Amino acid sequence: MINRERRRFLQASLAGGVALVSGCVKSGPEPDGAISIQGENHPLTILILGGTGFIGPHMVHEALRRGHDVTLFNRGRTNRNLFPDLELLIGDRDNALDALKGRKWDAVIDNSGYVPRHVADSAKLLSPAVSHYLFVSSVSAYAAMSGNLTAADYHDVDMPNTEYDSPLATMPDETVEEVTSETYGPMKVLCERAATEAMGEDRITILRPTWVAGPGDNSDRFTYWPVRVSRGGEMLVPGTAADLIQIVDVRDMANFVVDSLEQKITGIYNMVTPPGSCNMGALLADSQAVAATEVSLTWVDLPFIEANDLNKGGALPIWAPASGDTRSDAIVNGDRSFEKGMKTRPIKETIRDTLRWWRTLSEDRRDNMRAGLDAGREAELLRAWHKQNA
Repeated sequence: MINRERRRFLQASLAGGVALVSGCVKSGPEPDGAISIQGENHPLTILILGGTGFIGPHMVHEALRRGHDVTLFNRGRTNRNLFPDLELLIGDRDNALDALKGRKWDAVIDNSGYVPRHVADSAKLLSPAVSHYLFVSSVSAYAAMSGNLTAADYHDVDMPNTEYDSPLATMPDETVEEVTSETYGPMKVLCERAATEAMGEDRITILRPTWVAGPGDNSDRFTYWPVRVSRGGEMLVPGTAADLIQIVDVRDMANFVVDSLEQKITGIYNMVTPPGSCNMGALLADSQAVAATEVSLTWVDLPFIEANDLNKGGALPIWAPASGDTRSDAIVNGDRSFEKGMKTRPIKETIRDTLRWWRTLSEDRRDNMRAGLDAGREAELLRAWHKQNA
């Protein structure tokens, strides 16, 4: 999962692009809200390591909706009163797991594992206590998504991060525990390995999501685009309308998580919308349709972006140029997930619900986005662009 700025701040489109449509196309089968028969007849006891951040609450709600029993384990610091009726075990993944000892659950969802040692300790402790371990990783586990591939690698491997057997990220010192843009992907790989070694391949599910979007995302990476469109006026936009993007709605991922536990789905799965299902132009058109505002789009090219350091610090989130080490970031293969029943909603629905959630936040929060360009910087860049192209 990408709950921090990973190495790429730009997202790729295919060479040649795709045709701009009036909105992002339907991204595979739409969720129908159906509760599985297994879920109805055999409620599971589920332990969630985390559960109160962004993705966790959606997983909790979906599990409860289907009639399962949920226990939370966390430090009790974030949104502690979010689920007052659920059992909360207080502890810390860093050498404070005593609250988990002597207990049994049918399954565990690990959505807060970033440090390999922490995941190893949790998985080893829970191995005899659960029958199924689901670990939320990230597409940053792929070497290409973490910037691990060299120019020679790109020469030898076409679209290196689109398939499940693509090279994985590595790091010189595997004992490092500081999560940075350089270590995030490799550490996720080590976390996957630790959980698999403890549980065995027949009892583990590993999910590798791309940019996770939807209500509750406090990173503002996806949220920036529909919010900025809703404000109207002249808007700076990177690249071209045909540049591909790829996300996953947090609720679609939550559905697949609970499906995996109910149906004993094991293995490794990329959590993405189908490659080619949406591009930047369509995302903005959908956002404008939902927000019902007038906006004038000013597209700026890659040389301008690089000259103004807009490829750093999340200034232009979830987009990347179709060249160099980001050329295949938006065409990650999710076929294996769809074959197992994953359904993804139209991105227009994600935009709509994200904007609804955004409007419930305080004015101070809405005035301080955590990604994208602030109004002053954007105006400055637009002036520079127009001057350059006068």
